[in-house]
Amino acid sequence: MATVELTTANFDEVTEGGGIVLVDFWADWCGPCKRFAPVYERSSEKHPEIVFGKVDTEAQQALGAKFDIRSIPTIMAIRDGVIVFAQPGALPESALENLIEQVEALDMDDVRKKLADHSH
Repeated sequence: MATVELTTANFDEVTEGGGIVLVDFWADWCGPCKRFAPVYERSSEKHPEIVFGKVDTEAQQALGAKFDIRSIPTIMAIRDGVIVFAQPGALPESALENLIEQVEALDMDDVRKKLADHSH
C-alpha cells in the first residue's frame, strides 16, 4: 500500500481506528526527510496491513503544533488509537522494521492499563 497524505481533515479518522498507523512528519525543504521517504515507501509496500501516513508540516502546521513536533522527520506509531512511539530522526530501514515488529507485539490491554494508571 502506498502512503496516505494526512491532514487536519482526515487525521483523527485515520488514526483512531483499530490497527497500526505510522505517521511521518516531514517537509519538502528537509534533506533527511527526502532521504527517509523511499525507506518509508518500501516499508509501506512490505506491510499492507499497516497505514503509512505522511504529514507535511508546512501545509499542516496545526498537526505539527498539536503533537509538538520540533524536529523533522519525526516518526510516530499509533496502535488502536493510542500513540505508542514518537521519535525525531530518520530511521534506517532495519530500525523501521524493528519498530513495526515491536508495535505489532504490544499487548494493547497492558498499554491501556498503564496509561490509565498513569493518568490517576
